[in-house]
Amino acid sequence: MEPVRVAVLAVDSIMEAGLTSFLRGREEVTVVDRTGLSGRDVLVVQASHLTPRLIAQLRSDPVLEAAPKVLLADQFQETDVLTAVECRVASVLLRAHTTSDQLVASVVAVTGGRAMLPAEMLGQLLDKVRWLQREVMEPRGLGAAGLTAREVDVLRLMAEGRDTAEIADELCYSVRTVKNVIYALTTRLNLRNRPHAVAYAMRAGVI
Repeated sequence: MEPVRVAVLAVDSIMEAGLTSFLRGREEVTVVDRTGLSGRDVLVVQASHLTPRLIAQLRSDPVLEAAPKVLLADQFQETDVLTAVECRVASVLLRAHTTSDQLVASVVAVTGGRAMLPAEMLGQLLDKVRWLQREVMEPRGLGAAGLTAREVDVLRLMAEGRDTAEIADELCYSVRTVKNVIYALTTRLNLRNRPHAVAYAMRAGVI
């Protein structure tokens, strides 16, 4: 198995140097510079907690934003759960209860697409997701993928290669309505174009 490429972002230079030195001594990982990260590499983030400044830093840099993250924190609050998910934090470790082997195991697990959260945090995340589904998405007619039934119908026909006029005819909509549906979903979900929208729906498993 190839070593996992990992970079470190810490709240202070001493902690960052210590974590970097430790990880360089482990054969399971290869330490790289943060500027060289890709979406398949892992970023270990050490902080007391998810501060607004740290969140802004993770979101403002496209390289840091794209990388899956292991958060090594002194504390983690219920209100941090959704923010962590939005920042692509796949694993949360509390520093006082984490061994060096657990940190490395978490980094390796993240590259395999697995998330590692303490049981109570996983429960909090599920509660948040259920609340969003019930209070935000369902009242707007949105499913788990953030798409309405009408949007799914349009995307399904787009995936079949139908043009706008054919989609309108099939669904008994006007051409303007179909264009509005496509514009609304691509804007809301920040999708670049129609093929990107179809790919999003396929990955979400709705078509």
